[in-house]
Amino acid sequence: MANQPTYGNGKICYIEIPANDIKASASFFQKVFGWQIRLDNAGNTSFDDGVGEVSGMWVTGPKPMTNAGFVISIMVDDAEAAVELIKAHGGTIVKPVDKNTSEITAHFTDPAGNLWGIYQHGR
Repeated sequence: MANQPTYGNGKICYIEIPANDIKASASFFQKVFGWQIRLDNAGNTSFDDGVGEVSGMWVTGPKPMTNAGFVISIMVDDAEAAVELIKAHGGTIVKPVDKNTSEITAHFTDPAGNLWGIYQHGR
C-alpha cells in the first residue's frame, strides 16, 4: 500500500470475503477493480482496495453471501465498462445498470457467488 489510509473511529476498514478459490477471487478483484493483492503477515492472500482505504482478505469456510440484504458497493469510474470487466473475468451481472434512475448502479456476483454492487458517482 503506497499511502497510509485515513484512520478514524467508525471507518469501515477491513472486510473478510468468503471464497471457494482464493486465487480466483483475488485475480477477479485485481483485474476488474485494480485491487492490490498481497500476502499479510500470516501469509494469507489479502488486498488493499483501489485507493488504499479498505483492506481485507479472502476466507474459505463461511458460505458466500448470495442473497440481497446487505450489499457492499464498489465505486467505479465507468459502470458500463465495469460491467463488461465483471463478465469477462468470471462475475455475473444480476441487476444491470438502469439508465432511467438518478443513481448509476448495478449488482453482480463474484466468482464465489457473493453479491456486490457497483456505483458510478454522478449521472
